[in-house]
This record gives sequence, structure tokens and C-alpha cells, in this order.
Amino acid sequence: MQQEFASRLLEEAVTQLSRLPGIGRKTALRLALHILRADEPSGVALGQAIIDMRRGVRYCSVCHNISETDICPICADQRRDRSTVCVVENVKDVMSFENTGQYSGVYHVLGGIISPMDGIGPESLEIDSLVERVASGDVREVILALSATMEGETTNYYIYRRLAPYMDVRITQLARGVSVGNEIEYTDEITLGRSLVNRTLFTDSIRR
Repeated sequence: MQQEFASRLLEEAVTQLSRLPGIGRKTALRLALHILRADEPSGVALGQAIIDMRRGVRYCSVCHNISETDICPICADQRRDRSTVCVVENVKDVMSFENTGQYSGVYHVLGGIISPMDGIGPESLEIDSLVERVASGDVREVILALSATMEGETTNYYIYRRLAPYMDVRITQLARGVSVGNEIEYTDEITLGRSLVNRTLFTDSIRR
């Protein structure tokens, strides 16, 4: 049964909030009412922050990480090792690896993983741009750092096959400190850091 609202503006706010992942209409209503109870400057600041984020944040033209400029701070940092590219599923994974303090290379954000059940194929991801980066000749190692799920492994293998022609590029993957079935964003920083430092050749996993 559709809930009736005394205010059209409240109903519209609830409708918009309920479109967020994991937010149902009941939770959306609680959030909207909380914003109404707060003082007006707090509510206005929240709205302005969302508007500023939506208008000001873009994706890095090199690695597809979020950025406020054409090239993100990581790619622009001259201290980073540009010959090592860590391939991750999403922006949250970049944050997870950065929090380990164990990595000094750069990243490539795919924007997802191959999942036929969800209608996500290789053409939906930033795989072609990864191949272009490798083809430039500046990359010496590609670290496949995707979640240890069936979809993640499928994506790893697809990328491995696409990069196979570039024989001088070392293709590695995270050590199995990350358990099978685990997603990167839910892995603790110590385990993630060790898995990165102790990474193994991807071909070793194919031979098993």
C-alpha cells in the first residue's frame, strides 16, 4: 500500500532517497525526517555538498579513478611508479589499497567485472583503455587485483588473454591471503597489504 504524505516536497525527497542502493522507502522516510528536524543550515549544507560533488567530480582520463581534475592526484604524482598498474574493479578498491600504504604504483579502474547474469560484458568495462596503456610500452607489470569471486576470476582471465601479445609485461595477481569468494572492499588492510606484496604470477594459477 502506497504511503500518503502530507507534503509533496517530502514525498519527492523520499522518492529520490529511496533510489539509492540499499535504501528502501521506510529508511528514506527516516532520513528525510531527520534532515527536516535538523537546523536549516545543516540541511542546506548537505544538499549543496551533493550538488558540488555531482558537478565537480569526474573520472580520471588515464585510470578512471574519481578526480576533480582531468588527471587524478595519483596519476599526476611524479613519485608513483607508472610502470606498475594495479587493475581494480571500482573506486572503493583504490581507497582500500591506498589505505594499506603498501603500494606505490598507479591504478586502472575497470568500473565493474564481467557478469553475464547482470548483462555486463567486456565492452561495458574499461578494458580496451587498459590494453592501450600497456600497448604504449611504459607498463612493465599489471597486477590483477579483482575480488576472488567467479566473476572476478573470469575477468582476470579475460584480461590476461587480452594482454597475452605483450610478452614483456609481467602479469601478476594478489596472493591468496584474500580468501576465495571475498570482495576487496571487505578485506582488512593488513591482509590486503600482504596479498599485494606477496603477489604471484597469474600463469601459476592457470597451471593448477
